[in-house]
This record gives sequence, structure tokens and C-alpha cells, in this order.
Amino acid sequence: MLLDIILLLAGLALVVFGADYLVEGASAIARRLGLSEFIIGLTIVGMGTSAPEMVVSFIGAANGNADIALGNVVGSNIFNTLLILGITALLLPMPITKDNRKKDIPMNILITVMLILLGLEKTIFGFGTDGLSRIDGGILLALFIAYMWHSFAQKDDVPEPAEGEKSVSPWLALLMIAGGLAGLIFGGNLFVDNATSIAHTLGVSDKFIAITILAGGTSMPELATCVAAAVKKKGQLALGNIIGSNIFNVLLILGGSALITPLSFVGMSYVDLCALLVSAMALLTCCYVGKRNVLDKLDGALFLLLWAAYMAYLIINL
Repeated sequence: MLLDIILLLAGLALVVFGADYLVEGASAIARRLGLSEFIIGLTIVGMGTSAPEMVVSFIGAANGNADIALGNVVGSNIFNTLLILGITALLLPMPITKDNRKKDIPMNILITVMLILLGLEKTIFGFGTDGLSRIDGGILLALFIAYMWHSFAQKDDVPEPAEGEKSVSPWLALLMIAGGLAGLIFGGNLFVDNATSIAHTLGVSDKFIAITILAGGTSMPELATCVAAAVKKKGQLALGNIIGSNIFNVLLILGGSALITPLSFVGMSYVDLCALLVSAMALLTCCYVGKRNVLDKLDGALFLLLWAAYMAYLIINL
């Protein structure tokens, strides 16, 4: 038990330091390449922090366990938006840019709706099966490639170095990104493994562990990165990280998992899918409700309440 606690704290430290280096390296690369912090968060950081979800989902698909592959992504996307952005907004109100409002947030919603329609095609349209076939997986992967190409083609709103911020060489920035991602992934795994061991020792059920510790654990890199970005007042990087991670989860991770083995939606309840859609739609409301075009503390508090309500539902229905 004592060793588990020590290793858990070591994992947490790796995550914290990894997030700090990742944010610094990504910001330096953004300036060097003429890319905005949002685009770097959307692509490099978003994909990197989703590595735990990718590993878990691909292994689950390879073992023929669709529930793990699908449930991991659905749970992570809900966790990313409602809990992580909720916490980040309480620390740092994030401005919503015109591109965020007209392109990035609607794209996140569109991809979420597409996932639900593809997954429930028999229920909704009366043909096919309720799940993702290999053809569906190919479609999702093709969309992922197109979206990434379009994202990297944008070169606007390049961030200027903050006052007193040191210039970082390209090689050092790349090393910081690689080291930061390694710290996030290994630290997150160390944290999850030992938190699970402690929970088992305390007699907590496997299902409760899966809903709380494991679902949150695979999203820990996103949480640490967004908090670090908020502390450094890089709100666009934090927002890009979450939107990019959500898009990456659906298009690449579920697309790749469906190519490995078709994914059934039988284990997904309508409440789970509604929570996923609400989490995607919640970002859009921030553009028009309250302080327009700002994800502020009030929005963050609302996100956290929605996440708490969903967690309460899951716990009650264990």
C-alpha cells in the first residue's frame, strides 16, 4: 500500500512536469512554424495527449472487446470537455475566436453527430447494424487525414513571445515536446495503475474503478496540459488540445479500432450518447450565452455541474 502511494505520487509528478515541458515546447514550435497556438494544440498536443486512449482502444479492439474501445473514447470525450475545460475555464477564461466559433467547434459537433448516426444506423434508419463497421472506420480515417491536412495549412494568429520569455531553439523545443509527452504518458499510466491498486485494496468495485479512475486516468494528460496552459495564460492552446483530442479520439482512434474489429454499440446506453452530444454542444453555447465568445468561469461551473450529474447517474446505476 505504501509503495503504491509513493508510485502514485511519482506518476503525478511526471504528469505535472511533462505537461509543463509540452506546453513550452509546443508554443516555441508554433512560433517557429508560423502556426497559431490553437493549431498546435489541435494537432501535435491533441494527438500526443490522446496516446493513452489510443493504446487502450486499439488493444481492446485487437482483443475483440468493443466495449473497451468504444467506452474509452466516449467517456474520455465527455471527461475532456465537461471536467477538463470546466476546471480550465475556472482558472483562465478562454476567448473563443471567429475560427473556433465557425469551424472548429461545429466540426467537433458534426463529428460527434456522425459517430452517433453511424453507430445507431439500424435503430435510426432501419438498415445495417448498430455499430461501426470496417467501412465506417475507413470513412472516419479518411476524414481525419483531410482535417489534419487542412489544419496544418493554416498559418494565422501566430503567437508572439511573452515579455521576458526566453527564445527556445527548434531542437530543444522538439526535445521538450517529446520529453513532455513521455512524461505525460508514462506518468499517467503509473498513476492509473497504482490508483487502481489502492482502490482494490480499499475494496472498491471494478466497475466503479473503470468509470472513475480509468476513464479519468487516460484523460490525465489532457487535464495536466490544459491546467499548465491556463497557468501560462495560453488559453487557445488549452482549447485546441481538447477539441483536437476529441476529434482525434473519434476519427483516428475509433476509425482505427473499427478497422481492427467492427465495434458494436450494444453496450452504449442512450444516456451515454446523449451526454456525449451535450458535451459537444455545450462548447457552442459559450459563444452566444452569457459573456459572448468567452469560455468563462460561469461556463466552467456549468460544465462541472453537467459532468457531476452524469457521474452521479453512472454511480447510481452501477
